[in-house]
Amino acid sequence: MEQTYIEIVNARENNLKNVSLQIPKGKLTVFAGVSGSGKSSIVFDTVAQEAGRQLNETYSSFVRTFLPKYRRPEADAIHNLSTAIVVDQKRFGGNARSTLGTATDINSLLRLLFSRFATPSIGYGNAYSFNDPSGMCLQCEGIGKIITLNIDTTLNKEKSLNDGAILLPGFGVGTWQWKAYAESGFFDNDKKIQDYTEQELHQLMYAEPQKVTVTYQNSEINATYEGIAVKFMRQNVKTDKDTTKAAASKLEQFTTMCSCPTCDGKRYNEQVLSSKILGHSIYDMTAMQLDELMAVLQKIEEPLAKELVVGITERLQSLCDIGLGYMTLTREMPTLSGGESQRVKMVKYLSSNLTGLIYIFDEPSTGLHPHDVYRLNDLLIKLRDKGNTVLVVEHDPDVIQIADHVIDVGPAAGSHGGQIMFSGSYEELLKADTLTAQYLKSEATIKANPRPATEFLESDKSTLHNLKNVSLRVPTGVLTAVTGVAGSGKSTLVHEVFAKKYPEAIRIDQSAVHANSRSNPLTYTGVMNSIRKAFSDANGVDAGLFSYNSTGGCESCGGTGTVELNLSFMDKAEVVCTQCNGTRYKQEVLQYTYKDKNIVDVMDMTVAEAVEFFEAKDIKRKLTSLNTVGLSYLTLGQPLNTLSGGECQRLKLAKEMSTKGNLYILDEPTTGLHMSDVATILNIMNTLVDKGNTVIVIEHNLDVIRHSDWIIDMGPEGGIGGGEILYEGPPANIINCERSITAKHLTAIS
Repeated sequence: MEQTYIEIVNARENNLKNVSLQIPKGKLTVFAGVSGSGKSSIVFDTVAQEAGRQLNETYSSFVRTFLPKYRRPEADAIHNLSTAIVVDQKRFGGNARSTLGTATDINSLLRLLFSRFATPSIGYGNAYSFNDPSGMCLQCEGIGKIITLNIDTTLNKEKSLNDGAILLPGFGVGTWQWKAYAESGFFDNDKKIQDYTEQELHQLMYAEPQKVTVTYQNSEINATYEGIAVKFMRQNVKTDKDTTKAAASKLEQFTTMCSCPTCDGKRYNEQVLSSKILGHSIYDMTAMQLDELMAVLQKIEEPLAKELVVGITERLQSLCDIGLGYMTLTREMPTLSGGESQRVKMVKYLSSNLTGLIYIFDEPSTGLHPHDVYRLNDLLIKLRDKGNTVLVVEHDPDVIQIADHVIDVGPAAGSHGGQIMFSGSYEELLKADTLTAQYLKSEATIKANPRPATEFLESDKSTLHNLKNVSLRVPTGVLTAVTGVAGSGKSTLVHEVFAKKYPEAIRIDQSAVHANSRSNPLTYTGVMNSIRKAFSDANGVDAGLFSYNSTGGCESCGGTGTVELNLSFMDKAEVVCTQCNGTRYKQEVLQYTYKDKNIVDVMDMTVAEAVEFFEAKDIKRKLTSLNTVGLSYLTLGQPLNTLSGGECQRLKLAKEMSTKGNLYILDEPTTGLHMSDVATILNIMNTLVDKGNTVIVIEHNLDVIRHSDWIIDMGPEGGIGGGEILYEGPPANIINCERSITAKHLTAIS
């Protein structure tokens, strides 16, 4: 059969330089190149946008008002498109009620299984749902957690009631609320709280309402006594009356979230938990690790249940195949990382019978240990073999290697990118002279002279989640890499155990910076105020004129640069504001200049250009930090909500770089980085260490692991098969650790 192609003619989205390109259909094509080179502009902003737009046009104008909005991309023509499905790293929405089981619909199948085959049977499938009143625990309403009073912030245990042990507002010594406790006759008012018996403490905090006599204004009055926690919750939590900031602050200060005592965090009521299959309730099954659950389901011998069991195990097998076997169906969706979210989405699409589609993936290897990348590759190949076109934006050499076709974009980032450097097979790429090809061919070595480890910071031993009573022992003044397969316990040990003991640690993760279209790298790092002042001083006018969020903003569009046209039943159209031509500023602001540039000219500069342009030390220093973390290609006015997770993390890193003598925790900082940019991140981490900082990095990237001073490797597997520390020491010696999967991958390439 003759090969057909998706043809792009003169694409000009973002930094693309009139790119014309042929992408083979029915093949697996990987787009490589440095961050900011234009890969996403081709795949997401051109191919996906046009495919989405043309699909939407097949629906009526009324239906289109409910569909996602797509605009026509900047290109002369795009031929031979199919329907595109974008599988990105956006984390799943949802709240505490959304779990892996509900998001994958496996819980729905389990509910059906239990409604038909559990004993004693309690009714239809909905009765086995923690989101349904008939199945949920009524105290926590199916959340599994409740808000309760935090004793540690409520009581000063080193004081007595007479000394003012109760720290809640309104409970000071001598007040009416204080008297209810001090004159109740239940306590020795001079006895320190820390010396109370268990019964006395329970009486003080949790006693149910009862009548007591107290003195008020020289007369005895009958009052209702109730435990401090009972009273506080009644007055502040189980009420709708006060939603002020002061009330919210009070709640935050004096409350804590704990497991629901009625259902023990299981979310279901007693009736549901009593209904079982093979001795397991529906909660027991959802709380099992996925690979364990599969083994239990195989033991169900009821012939009529066979079809249901096969359906459930197929979905579970797909999740295990992609390296998520360590998870449980009770895992809350908002807690999944970007990489885990993307892999869950992949599994959903694999069960589809549609063919001839374009699947577009955004760095699917994110968050995967090299050991798990082969599983990802298998899934990509399966999707292709079902008759689909698979487009992958990726930096991982192991994923690039399996491509039928590679398109390398470059040569550099931002305005220096946007060109096709190579298009062909992987074998041909290795003979080319692009930056990607150079790094694919380079030899890897383990750091020979790591910094010596002398003093250590150590957390308490923990059994949280899957940890096997281990503590994290980190040498100070060096670069430590915490490694191990996904789910081995790295994040639990570093973020939830170690960071709690050392709250002063500066944590830089991949969570999105709080951003909208009005914020940009300058507003986030605080440089914008200095730039406004520079313009203000040079022109003798108010600094607010140089903010599109203040007096300088165009009145027609409100400083957004665009206006929305409501065309009744037609799609709402967002068009460039005709008053400011998309600059966001009032016309009169543009007459004021600094070094012959107006504020719009400056906002259009890249970080690299701005470093050369400005002379003020504070502006130069902060812009240099952005340059150093590999964000030189961003324009100063680029909205933060357009940045990737990896870019957001590097932006946070730039903001924190000026400090020294600190403890830094970085969570996979190489996410979204080309192999050539990893060297930049390594330089940044080494610079931080040279300044006297201690740097801990959770990482899968082999180059970072090789060039660290100290490795702490966890495993050996994910989930219950992990949680151990297999190795801690200099990188060169890990090759002697036979149980370490990381060691095998380091030695395979070194």
